Amino acid sequence: MKNKFFCLLMLATFLSSRISYGQNKVDTANAKVNDTAKAKIYKVAVFAPLYLDSVFTSVKLRNDKSIPKFIMPAVDFVQGAQIAFDTFALYNERVEAFIYDTKSYTQSLPWLIKNKLLDSLDLMIGSVKDIDFKQLADFARQKNIPFLSATYPNDGGITSNPFLGIINSTLKAHCEGIYSFILQNHGTDKIYLCKKSGVQEDKIAGYFKALNEQEGKPPLLNIQTINMDREVSPAFFKNKLDSTRKSVIIGGSLDESFAKNLADACYGLKKNISITLIGMPNWDGFKTFTKKDAYKDFPIHFTTPHYVEKDYYNSIITSEYNSRYKTKPSDMAYKGFQTAYYFTKLLLKYPDNFMAHLNDKPLTVFYDFNFRPVFIKPNIDTPDYFENKHLFVMRIINGEVLREW
Repeated sequence: MKNKFFCLLMLATFLSSRISYGQNKVDTANAKVNDTAKAKIYKVAVFAPLYLDSVFTSVKLRNDKSIPKFIMPAVDFVQGAQIAFDTFALYNERVEAFIYDTKSYTQSLPWLIKNKLLDSLDLMIGSVKDIDFKQLADFARQKNIPFLSATYPNDGGITSNPFLGIINSTLKAHCEGIYSFILQNHGTDKIYLCKKSGVQEDKIAGYFKALNEQEGKPPLLNIQTINMDREVSPAFFKNKLDSTRKSVIIGGSLDESFAKNLADACYGLKKNISITLIGMPNWDGFKTFTKKDAYKDFPIHFTTPHYVEKDYYNSIITSEYNSRYKTKPSDMAYKGFQTAYYFTKLLLKYPDNFMAHLNDKPLTVFYDFNFRPVFIKPNIDTPDYFENKHLFVMRIINGEVLREW
């Protein structure tokens, strides 16, 4: 509670003391730029649902006994981004950064757009979703301003927008990543797709079917589907699986109770059958899998575009974050830093053709990106958007999360 209060107080003080125009500005531009050179100062904005008007009156908490947990991911993301922007100040980079609270009472996104306060931006970064995502994507397309969506794993129905980059891969991309992993590492194993009835589950099954049966060619993998509309036991699976072969089981649902039931059934057979269980990207958030005493020595796999290795750069960010905010950085803080640092550096290097250079490996800090143009309909020239397809395969085992591939 004390650490959260400190973080929020630091953020609120920072924002209220740095207002220049729009809502909030971090000026990291060189104050001594040679006037004769007239070097362009690049303007970068970060958008996140901070709810500061709901939580604070000026810099005082409205309720000093509780801090809404739901605002902390956005706070962490912004604070990670702030550290990134401050590194540009150290090297006198020509960057002016702005923080916008998408849940502001007085300066909402529609108000900012209507009053042309975002027109001069060179780059927009968002940890937003739903209507905020769509408004920013539409504005980016209208004004030809690159917009990088950092945390929303969805395209929101956006089409024909070559200025939109989706960093947090969509569910379809995760299915592509799982399929590629199986094809390269388990191509000769028995493969099963386990699912229950549901619209989302049917989509997942459809993604794997489309990947496996392309252009009328024979399937590359023999994927059998097992329907699980009721709770199943190890005995149920024992009759379905081939004990003489290694088995790969894909958990084709985002539902937590389904995931637990499937994991329980697989765990009960681990002594008799070699099973590799691969779940959906949200399975890492299920608490039942991260308990140290659960599923002993039985790994549960999932995919993610975000992985921070414990290396030199990690230690620097961790130390700086702890020094400022008196707590360890969360995954959202790392995402905020990586996104703000990498894409701002990219803007400085390629100001005139930014979207053509989204995969510049020398500029990355924690992990690489693999952006690819997405064409929802065939035979069109303009990408609907660009999506990061770079995924890691992780395993949860004995309460730890480790990289596998």
